[in-house]
Amino acid sequence: MADPVTVDIPHKLGREGARTRIEAGIGKLAGMFPGGTVTEQHWEGDALSFTVQAMGQRVASRLELFEDRVRAELDLPPFLRLFADKIRAKLQKDGPALLK
Repeated sequence: MADPVTVDIPHKLGREGARTRIEAGIGKLAGMFPGGTVTEQHWEGDALSFTVQAMGQRVASRLELFEDRVRAELDLPPFLRLFADKIRAKLQKDGPALLK
């Protein structure tokens, strides 16, 4: 398996503030993939594990909350790995807006 796409998204919300924003806007993250929807999600402490279904593919994903950042980790299936750099760039660019 290839390395996951990992991006740190800075914020000034604290863990609880970031969690509140993520819970309210998890669908926005799935929307970064064409036709993407969240099909499963569950919290384990300060980490949200979820699956995005997009383009006939399943993307296992995890958000880990820190006081000053959220670490996003996406395990892309082989087909979507072709777009890993574009996905990483989009997440770096649009990720901060997900926490607003």
